[in-house]
Amino acid sequence: MIYSLVQIPQGVPNPADSEPLLINSTFDIILYIVLPILILIGYFLWRKRQKKRNEDKN
Repeated sequence: MIYSLVQIPQGVPNPADSEPLLINSTFDIILYIVLPILILIGYFLWRKRQKKRNEDKN
């Protein structure tokens, strides 16, 4: 039992103490769902455009 108390660092968030993410407002939905999806779509479109530019140069 002493070993289990020694292994938990003080002042560091414990994963067992965390709560699930509550998405109650429109801002939370935009921040955690819509914005990451838009970033991914933008990244793939940017990569596609970069590949096309490199092919046109060669």
